[in-house]
Parts: sequence; structure tokens; C-alpha cells
Amino acid sequence: MDNKKRTQTNSTNEPVHCKDCQHLMFSDCYGECTNLAKGEPQHMSETRKLYIADWHYAHANILAFDNRPFKTVEEMNEELVKRWNAAVNPGDTVYVLGDMFWCISSQAVPILQALNGQKFLIKGNHDRSNDGKFVKEFAKITEYLEVNDNFRNIVLCHYPIPCFKNHYYGWYHLYGHVHNSFEYQMMEHDKYLMQELYGKQCQMFNVGAMMPYMDYTPRTLDEILKGAS
Repeated sequence: MDNKKRTQTNSTNEPVHCKDCQHLMFSDCYGECTNLAKGEPQHMSETRKLYIADWHYAHANILAFDNRPFKTVEEMNEELVKRWNAAVNPGDTVYVLGDMFWCISSQAVPILQALNGQKFLIKGNHDRSNDGKFVKEFAKITEYLEVNDNFRNIVLCHYPIPCFKNHYYGWYHLYGHVHNSFEYQMMEHDKYLMQELYGKQCQMFNVGAMMPYMDYTPRTLDEILKGAS
């Protein structure tokens, strides 16, 4: 079966456009116009998707824990916002894979409002606020999400999942939580074992803000793959 993507056409053989954004939509090898991941149409979009985990805004103790290159928590907070807005355009979408804030929601809301892009929050162990004003700043808050990024399917979760969905069929998995720590090295070892077992690349990547290829900045999947290689 031909797995190449084809522009979807209607009964008069005219290209079909997404009703939301008017970009051309594509069909998969089963002839259906759909995102292989749940919940969004599959089409060529000019907007970008970016990813980051473990921002830990306002968390003073994280400076030493991650050996972050900031002298004070105030400097870190300012730099996190600066780097976000330098990388993210207003029309972009950013998926935050947990542990975004270490402050009360009333302090977090103005920061969220100052950040470019549409924001999704995949909850981590420190994301506990149910405040209505906080929740409204996100397009969605969930504990697990599957997205399609230019025909590449990605499993998003704060916690690493070595046996993530369709890992042997070319899917990707982005995660956080383990920071740049011994636990991260354990995940890299699990990744190696999965590759040895199945004879295929296990494409799971830590997108914690402190990772060298993240540099406290939301990154596209292509940037992550290039930086982590």
C-alpha cells in the first residue's frame, strides 16, 4: 500500500481545504483526511509547534538542582520569558510538558498572558492549580496528548514512557520530569535497550528546559532532533 500523503480532493476533483484555516488538507494511505493523532485536522500549516518541559518559573531551588546559568531566580524568570518570546511567534503553538510554574496561579496568569503563542499544558507533578483564570490561559490542560507535527506523530507526556505508543512504527515521544540527571541516563539506557530489542530507532527525547539543546527555550521538533543527535 502506498503510504505517501496525497492532497485530498472532493467529488469534482478540487482540492479540499481545512474549514478552520483554509490550508490544503491531506489524506493518509487509507484515503481519509485525518490526523493520525487525535483531535486535529491534518493539513499543511504555516504555524509552528514548539515544545518544552520543566520551566520551573519562580523556583529558587531549581537554580542549584539544575545548575542553571542564572545568578538569581529573578534573573531566571526574566530570561525564561525573554527566550520564550524570542523563539515563539504569536501564531505558534507551544506544548509545555509539565512543571511550568513554582508560584501561585495569580502570579502565573500575567506571565502566561505575556507569552507568545497558543499554549497547551501537559501536566507534571507540580502543576496543581485549578484556578479558572489560570486554566483559561491554555487551549487545553491534560496529562497525556498525541499530536501530529508535519505528518510525524508524537506522544507528549511529562513522564518518560520507554514503551510509548507505536515506538516501533516511527512515532516520537517527548517528555520531561527527569531533568539532566541520573534518571535521564536511565532513560537513555532504556532507549538503547529498546533499539537493540526491536532493531529500530527509539525516538524519545527529553525536552527539559535545562537540556543543552533546549537552552531554556521552546524548540521545534526539528530543532530537538538536530540538537539531541
